Amino acid sequence: MNAAATAPEQERPLRRVVTAALIERHGQFLVGQRRRGDRFGLKWEFPGGKVRSGETPKQALRRELKEELGVWAAIGPEIYRTRHRYQELPAELLLIFFAARLTAPPHALAFEQIRWIDRGRLPLVDFLPADRELVARLATGEFAGR
Repeated sequence: MNAAATAPEQERPLRRVVTAALIERHGQFLVGQRRRGDRFGLKWEFPGGKVRSGETPKQALRRELKEELGVWAAIGPEIYRTRHRYQELPAELLLIFFAARLTAPPHALAFEQIRWIDRGRLPLVDFLPADRELVARLATGEFAGR
């Protein structure tokens, strides 16, 4: 029997690393809704994406913000990480960074729509499962004032 097949989820080897940005403005966080026809269509997430070969997580996040929102941003510290596995997809490590000083207003270039959501209302939004623990912690005020 393959040991990896019986290992707990957190011990399985990672297949990919994904980054996302917490972008806050006046107590609201920027979130994007996946396009209707995409995998997990109409679910909400924090902007970001997969780290490509040869990129650092911060470089990948900077690129993803430009592709998804049309902005450059200062990428701050990593503030949260989690492992997650969606059915039929490889296990992933999700790294969340603070991002600030957007160079322009963000636009939904790769999303159905984007919104600024109040911290306390985040749990009412239909987020991807990998984001839900972070959403709950944000709603309680954790990671405030960064």
